[in-house]
Parts: sequence; structure tokens; C-alpha cells
Amino acid sequence: MGVKTTLVIMAAGLGTRYGEGRIKQLDPIGPNGEIIMDYSIYDAKAAGFDKVVFIIRKDIKQAFDDMIGKRIGAQIETDYVYQQTNDVPEAYKNVERAKPWGTGHAVFACRGVVKEPFAVINADDVYGRKAFEAMHEFLVSADLDSDGKMHLAMPGFILENTLSREGTVTRGVCEASDGFLTDITETYGIRREGGKVLSFTAKKDETLKEVDAKSHVSMNMWACPAEFIDTLGAEFEKFLSEHADEAGAEFLLPGVINDMIHRGEADCRLIETTDKWFGMTSVKDKAAAQAAVRANIEAGVYPEKLWG
Repeated sequence: MGVKTTLVIMAAGLGTRYGEGRIKQLDPIGPNGEIIMDYSIYDAKAAGFDKVVFIIRKDIKQAFDDMIGKRIGAQIETDYVYQQTNDVPEAYKNVERAKPWGTGHAVFACRGVVKEPFAVINADDVYGRKAFEAMHEFLVSADLDSDGKMHLAMPGFILENTLSREGTVTRGVCEASDGFLTDITETYGIRREGGKVLSFTAKKDETLKEVDAKSHVSMNMWACPAEFIDTLGAEFEKFLSEHADEAGAEFLLPGVINDMIHRGEADCRLIETTDKWFGMTSVKDKAAAQAAVRANIEAGVYPEKLWG
């Protein structure tokens, strides 16, 4: 029997940019009611993944059951975990928090459920088949914890292939050497403007700077050994000791991985992919996502009825 692999889908985000009371992850974009996650799951299954674990909030579980449970559960093994703001070490139980602690905290919620090598993705992005194939191949063929160092991987997308037709995006702009990630910088407000690709110089600074359109970027898709989840627990406690009282502080996967690389505790292979992303950052992206699905159907990438 080969190595079993799991796809972890982060779907606990509040989706505030998508409109009041609407769950963007569950908004149909395909010709037969398919949602954006359907296409990622279809690609992941085709690439060889055996199981899907959804990270959600408890308050949207019924919507997930209605839209996802029976349909996806008939195609591939599925499970749920819940990201909750009070899922913190005992010393921090009294900290008040209005929203989840970030993507690192979300994946930490998978402890005890995900016990095999896994890839993690966002619920509102479609990454392309090649990215899933590369991550699966890495997970089943690599020695993920040899030499006392944790080995991870990420698909390096070309920035210009990941821009939204409407509005701005946030991307992790990567630096690499000999095929390995050396640094990643969260970059905000990226958009096309005047024939250039521009971004804000910082999250709260709207001064613009030019970004190389050919840069490699992270789309928050990572291939990880199961042991990475335990590492997230230790890193989360360290994070809370420094930032628990900061209302907007976020415990993010790119930051954790970047820190581990700099400390020599991990390496991360950057595998270039030329796939073109599409997703739904805002409600304005829906028409573009529908057009991308239609183009992929016409090109033979997806069937007209995905789960026919």
C-alpha cells in the first residue's frame, strides 16, 4: 500500500470582503452548481489524494453539510475540524478575540485528525492540476523528516498568473536559491495599474511600489509532513506569549515556515508551476471565476458535470 495523503482545506474565514451574510466558499460557479472547492477537490483526487479535511467554523457546518457533505463524501473520504477562537492554551483562555487567529491556527485545529502527509489550501482558490500533482508527488516520494530537519514544499506560482481582474490580492512574494525557498514576504494590495504590477509597501501603508510580474509567489498551498501540526502547536504558544493582547495579530503559515527556514529547522522546496489561478476574493470575482470554469471545460480540463 502506498503513502496515504490528505488535502486540508481552510474554509473558516469570515469572508467579509464577499458581502454581508454570504458564504463565498459555497457560492456556485459551475454549470451544474459546482462551487469553487469542487474544482480543487476534483484536481486533488485526480492527483492521488485520498482524503479531504475541511477546516470550518461551527456556525457554518449546516451550510457545509447541505452543499458539501453528501456530494463530496460520495467521491472521496471526508472529515471536518473546527477553528475556534478559544482553542488556545489554558493560560490564554481569557483573551477575547473577535476573529480566528489565522491560517497557522487553522491547521493546528487538525491535530488528532490528520495523521498522514498533507497538503493545505485555501477554500476560495483554484490552483490547477499541476500544482496538486507536484504536491502529491513530493508527499509520497520525499523523506519528510530526514537529517533532523523538516521538509516541506510549495508550488511557486508566477505572480502575473495570480492577479484578480477586479480589485487587489495579497500574495507571499518568494525568494529562492537552488530550488528552495529562502524568504517569503507578505505583499498587500497587488494589482495591475498602468501596465505595471504594483503593491502597497506595507499592510497599513498605501504608498505604492512596483513588483516584478515574473516573481514567484505563494498561494498558501503547502505540502507538509504530519509532524508539522505538532510544530504549529509549539509555535502558536510562542506566538501567543508575544502577541496575545494584539487584536489584529495573526498566526500565519508563511510566517511560521519562514521562521523555521531561517532557524535551520526546515527547508521548503519551491516547485514552479505555470498554472493560472482563479478564485473569489470578492463578489466581483464571481463572473471571472465562472468564465475561467467555462474556459477549462471547453479546453477539456474539467467535464461539464464535474461529479457526473
